[in-house]
Amino acid sequence: MLEYLRNAADKPVAKVLMGILIFSFVGWGVAEWVFGLTSSDTTLMRVGGDKVSIQVYSNFKSNELSSMSREEQRKIYTDPGAMTEFQNNVIRKIANIKRLEHHARDLGYVVSDHKIADDIRAVPQFQENGKFSPVAYSVVLQNSGLSESDVANDFRMKTLNNMVLTPISTPIKTPKFATTAAYNARNAERTIDVATVKLSDFKVAQPTENDLRDFYAKNPHRVTETRNVSYVMLPTEMDKPDEYEKNLKIAQKMEDDIIGGESLATAAKTHGAKFAKYENIGADKLPDDKLFDTAMIARVFDMDAETESEMIETHDGFVIVRVDKIAPAHDAEFDSVKKELATEWVRAEQEKQAYVRANEILVDLNKTGELTGKKTLTVSRANGAAPAVLVAAFKNPIGNNSIVSDSDAFYVMHISDEKLPKVDDKKMANMATEIANMAARHIASDYDAYLEREYPIKINEKTYNRFVK
Repeated sequence: MLEYLRNAADKPVAKVLMGILIFSFVGWGVAEWVFGLTSSDTTLMRVGGDKVSIQVYSNFKSNELSSMSREEQRKIYTDPGAMTEFQNNVIRKIANIKRLEHHARDLGYVVSDHKIADDIRAVPQFQENGKFSPVAYSVVLQNSGLSESDVANDFRMKTLNNMVLTPISTPIKTPKFATTAAYNARNAERTIDVATVKLSDFKVAQPTENDLRDFYAKNPHRVTETRNVSYVMLPTEMDKPDEYEKNLKIAQKMEDDIIGGESLATAAKTHGAKFAKYENIGADKLPDDKLFDTAMIARVFDMDAETESEMIETHDGFVIVRVDKIAPAHDAEFDSVKKELATEWVRAEQEKQAYVRANEILVDLNKTGELTGKKTLTVSRANGAAPAVLVAAFKNPIGNNSIVSDSDAFYVMHISDEKLPKVDDKKMANMATEIANMAARHIASDYDAYLEREYPIKINEKTYNRFVK
């Protein structure tokens, strides 16, 4: 067939046959469009059944970006983690708006066109000499790329949202008893008797080899995972387009060299980049290098040994990271931690003896009402004694006797009295406002949770992966 067409391309029959073939292939590609069979669904998500298109998402995203500083925008574009968080925040904000809109519709709220017209006329940007100006209105819409229906819909949505949120945003009057109780609880003072039993007061002989081995069997030392990491960076002022484009090409060549088998050190030397190498990076041992922020550390610990990352755009330039070696988490060898074990063993023995002594003092206190070696202290919730003692002093009732454990001592404590604060009208008023604000936040949070349950969000993964991810 093809040979025949080549030999008779100028003959009428061949032209007709070729036309049929061409139409069949073109028709195959456009038939879905002609007959409405295309699968071009641009729905990004559904909120309570309402569709939200990718176009709505894109417009909202653009508005959010335009309200940010250049530094904030640069971080989003250079940090994949920041970009993901930003995109998810946009989706959450759109979902919240759609939930309120849906809820207003379910409640039967209606905003008249007359109300919308009045609101539009009241906008200062749409006025001249204090009166609504159709010309100013048209100019603002033209410059912003919005239609009259876009503006009307936006005003309608905001009004509906206010109608929904007004009941839960009404100021709450704090009951006087609640204000008084909170004020007294925060500002009261208590009188306590305390006897201190220090761990360091007890002398303990050095442990034997068997003591240490038995102790280590019950308290093994775990060595966390560490990694040897190197990287190459081409420093770049990312906000300068010319320098960005120039160094991007250099960084791409450097990446090609590394993929081709060159070491990071050699590639850095060839292309005038920075090379750095760190050993034994772990959760408790991070390098003093601003490159290794939380996002970079997470990336490094997600990589396999002897692998390089793709080229990463950071605030300071183009980076390629390599994990040279991984030392998995493991139990330390006994001999390597013998000195630390001896110190821990001595402390554990001191703690046992100190607790026995504290318990003897508590038993005597319960029997006789007398506290051996006591000191009488007046404490508030924030001052007057060790933090552990303050917590126990206000956690337990008046008259309570107890042992309080701290890092270097045990305290035997008796709570003898409480002194309520003098009334300060200004502080009481501030307390009432604080309680009202906390209650309002709690109500708003509970209402948000209700709306999330009532109007769940369902993401169209296909559209999300194609246009957002």
